[in-house]
Amino acid sequence: MDGRDWGTFLLPYDQAVEELKVKFKTMRAELKKREEYAPIEFVTGRVKKISSILDKAKRLQVPSDQLETGIEDIAGIRIMCQFVEDIRRVAEYIRRRKDLTVLYEKDYITNYKDSGYRSFHMIVEYPVQTALGLKIVLAEIQIRTLAMNFWATIEHSLSYKYRESLPDNMRTRLKKAAEAAFVLDNEMSSMRLEILEAQKKFEDEANIVSKVLTGMHRLYFYHKISETIDAQRRFNELWERHDMEGIKLLHDEVKELLAASTKEDDGDEH
Repeated sequence: MDGRDWGTFLLPYDQAVEELKVKFKTMRAELKKREEYAPIEFVTGRVKKISSILDKAKRLQVPSDQLETGIEDIAGIRIMCQFVEDIRRVAEYIRRRKDLTVLYEKDYITNYKDSGYRSFHMIVEYPVQTALGLKIVLAEIQIRTLAMNFWATIEHSLSYKYRESLPDNMRTRLKKAAEAAFVLDNEMSSMRLEILEAQKKFEDEANIVSKVLTGMHRLYFYHKISETIDAQRRFNELWERHDMEGIKLLHDEVKELLAASTKEDDGDEH
């Protein structure tokens, strides 16, 4: 049994996972602002459990003093995408980053495993600033679609239950499920433009509603009580009919009222 202080050993990996999650979530937010669409749907991360590290070290015959270099996925990041096409785009963004170094990649999408497993893996070196100085840790970044992730999560749970000795009938059913997930991903890709247009329409409408309500709230603080009450009444009527064109016109009117109120306020100060 390895007698090391595991809490201390895993600290840099915990830090790497938390930092990388923040960085990829920030990347998602930036891409969404710049391009109105982010290829990253969401990001998760985990540090491998001690029992899993020991199991993998035994399976790969990695000596206990070489875990830091022999086990590459102690720190793991998963990036989920809506569409298969997004996976390679995200991988390219990661290759361009200067705050990590890509050591190598494993393309299990083009060359999927016999089990049906599909995903895109990148093994990276990531520098962590610890209290004792700089430490380079290895991390694995998995990029996959939501369908791929659903399948992989189920397969992982079943493999753990059967200690990687899955019954033949279970393997067959899982492989069929993987093929169904692949068909689903292809179908979603064929509707990609329609899906993106629908998502953009929803976001645009949500933004307009938010701006109108925020504008009415600001009007109230400029003591435009009657204007605020009228705008709220009209908004309620328009929202009841889901009249987005009418809400857009109301937004323009509220915006003009706010501009006029701001000028009046500036004039009073002088």
